[in-house]
Amino acid sequence: MVLTGSVTGSTGNPAFSVYSATKAAVPNFARNWILDLKDRHIRGNVVSPGVIETAGLDELFGGGVQAEGVKAGLVASIPAGRVGKPEDVAQAVLFLASDAASFINGAELFVDGGMTQI
Repeated sequence: MVLTGSVTGSTGNPAFSVYSATKAAVPNFARNWILDLKDRHIRGNVVSPGVIETAGLDELFGGGVQAEGVKAGLVASIPAGRVGKPEDVAQAVLFLASDAASFINGAELFVDGGMTQI
């Protein structure tokens, strides 16, 4: 099982307190569920995306030129130097769901270009 968290669960963000609190709970669910589900050999991990280029992101930032300006400002805080793509998140999920990750259990993988590390 791969749950979707968010970098906001590990960082402070103005006006996002409730959203951030709910996302902070997701890794805790995974850590507890791996104990509850161990007899069924079900692994659980969390993918926590950062700023990802989606229609929802554009809507959140007001769309159009305004959204592009906000995203450009955010890029300065992302060590990878870009906004993520949906494919970046998909590849992380595919990895965690695969046999290549068979000994990874209860982990949170940040797909954020290094944003939470600074």
